[in-house]
Amino acid sequence: MKKKANIKLILGGVVIALALVYLLISATRSNTQYFMTVQELQEQQSELQGQKLRMSGAVIGESIQYNPETLDLSFTVAQIPGDHRLIEQMGGMAKVLAEAVADPDAARMTIHYTGVKPDLLKDEAQAIVTGTLDENGVFQASELLMKCPSRYESALPEQAGD
Repeated sequence: MKKKANIKLILGGVVIALALVYLLISATRSNTQYFMTVQELQEQQSELQGQKLRMSGAVIGESIQYNPETLDLSFTVAQIPGDHRLIEQMGGMAKVLAEAVADPDAARMTIHYTGVKPDLLKDEAQAIVTGTLDENGVFQASELLMKCPSRYESALPEQAGD
């Protein structure tokens, strides 16, 4: 009788442990989103259209258009590498952002967002946007996150005077 009770307890514990592992893995997968680059989005546009995506690029300041009455915001981002090691090899994020904005041959994409314009939305900021790619190749953002290039300057003192 005691053996059957122990087996039931062990089986119950195993089932609970497996359920917890399953929940942990599924929660991690759903919260993990790969940052795509502008170039990757353009190359895979037909397959990615309508899917929830996350991408990153360098804001081109002169492209920013905002209507405070309708909260309609659009701007263009330029291609930056997705690999942090490559960014470090290229001289750091501030340098990469500046070079991407200045390069007329860099892949570019228009971002459209409806909402309050972020204070940090300015030339050479890093934009991290979540949303979908529409049939016209415009990224329809549902979330915007901006990282200002001045944030990176303290890590790169030799570039602060540029």
